[in-house]
Amino acid sequence: MSLYRDVGVVLRTHKLGEADRIITLLTREHGQVRAVAKGVRKTTSRLGGRVEPFMHVDVQFAVGRTLDIVTQVETITPFAQHLGADYGAYTAGTAMLETAERLVDDGGEPAVQQYQLLVGALRALTEGRHNPGMILDSYQLRALAIAGYAPSFGLCARCGAPGPHRNFHAPSGGILCDTCRMPGSAAPSPSAVTLLAALLSGDWETVDVSDDRARRESTGIVNAYLMWHLERSLRSLVHVDR
Repeated sequence: MSLYRDVGVVLRTHKLGEADRIITLLTREHGQVRAVAKGVRKTTSRLGGRVEPFMHVDVQFAVGRTLDIVTQVETITPFAQHLGADYGAYTAGTAMLETAERLVDDGGEPAVQQYQLLVGALRALTEGRHNPGMILDSYQLRALAIAGYAPSFGLCARCGAPGPHRNFHAPSGGILCDTCRMPGSAAPSPSAVTLLAALLSGDWETVDVSDDRARRESTGIVNAYLMWHLERSLRSLVHVDR
């Protein structure tokens, strides 16, 4: 039996048969992995609580014909235990897991940056460092950037003219100058554009002093940009507590 080991975050689970589950994980060295965890729905299973969504784990897999099989699990960080008591953090975290699942493929390639970003974002949620909605928006922008879809919030996304600019167009890749403005462009306020740039760069001093209006605008822009690249909205976003 061929075995391999990796670290990852459980993104989703669903039932298989009477006692098993199919576990979807974002792993460091193998990207998105779907594997069978046998018997975890039995009350006697020692693995059940370790393969729930949000759990940060060290996993051993056995290579299977169609799906690999989980053979060992060790908990690294029990994010699930910390997020369950905070509705805002929990719903933001759920959207992060869905974002990761949509952005990272299952081709077996390493996803080191996406893995590290997700673990860092979940840790920030559990520690309550910042507003959960802002942590989510920052995570999604940075995850998109790692995936090759980095938006521009300073230079014009079409001609490169230095900003500030006020025309946002998701299909064009970000903010546009007045000359390059496309039909259907949004017109976020200057404070929202500043906030978006801070969310992308991780400038939390700027993020933490932003006002509610700028946050609402920036969230709308992030959602539109994410939906454009994923080609549909995330199901979990409707539950996020803003």
